[in-house]
Amino acid sequence: MVVGVNHGGEVVRAQDAAHAEGHDYVKGSPHLRHRKLREDIERRLTALVRDSIARTGACRVLEIGAGHGTFTDVLVAAGARVTVTEASEASAEHLRATYAGDDRVSVFHDETGEFVLDQEETWDLAVMISVIHHIPDYVAFLDRLQGLIAPGGAMFSVQDPLFYPRRSRAAHVASRGSYFAWRLGQGNYARGVATRIRRLRGVYDERAESDLVEYHVVRQGVDEEAIRTLLMEQFDVEVFTYWSTQGPVWQRLLEKTSLRSDFGIQATNHRP
Repeated sequence: MVVGVNHGGEVVRAQDAAHAEGHDYVKGSPHLRHRKLREDIERRLTALVRDSIARTGACRVLEIGAGHGTFTDVLVAAGARVTVTEASEASAEHLRATYAGDDRVSVFHDETGEFVLDQEETWDLAVMISVIHHIPDYVAFLDRLQGLIAPGGAMFSVQDPLFYPRRSRAAHVASRGSYFAWRLGQGNYARGVATRIRRLRGVYDERAESDLVEYHVVRQGVDEEAIRTLLMEQFDVEVFTYWSTQGPVWQRLLEKTSLRSDFGIQATNHRP
């Protein structure tokens, strides 16, 4: 049973509450915590920005959900001008302070989760890092977003869980097991136990912050093939898969195996 899974506004409010002032993005984010994952993303972003500059002389980037700006720094260093939207008001304020006086970065607090879709501006590159799995109807969101990409432009998304029914059983067991092993060291056990009981019963509650923040559990990951099918009508699309987990030991042990838990999408050469 799924409770309230269509309430996008509730999800945005939960994101804001969960990422309040003082939130540590690195602790629970494999793509920030583990060097190889982070460097792979940095390499792809730098190449996308430089390709745009070589093609048009500039790169206007829309970064949705920048956190504390780890990859904003990469985009700016590569030569981009970046518009950042953040569902967390505290994170938006952090970014405004970080980039105060830097006219290459503009920061907006997105209170609805769809602020950017109402803008008339277009961008050469849209970037979403660990974002799509938080969006209730991510296919509809991406469908609207692709209309804001300039001809020849690109979309890049990474750090979303593969669709659970499409994962191998070994990968799914390893992903869940390594997560729980990491979670045991994070405290807040009462909330963790209550969350597990609800999920074992198949219940997801719109009143529970843990269910709304980790929204991908509601629909068993993210359907990478649905996204590929959508975008391939207007882009050249690459879907890349990899192993990702929070705990450093499990990351080092399993990242060189054939196990795959997460994916990214790089869509280029936009043809509106």
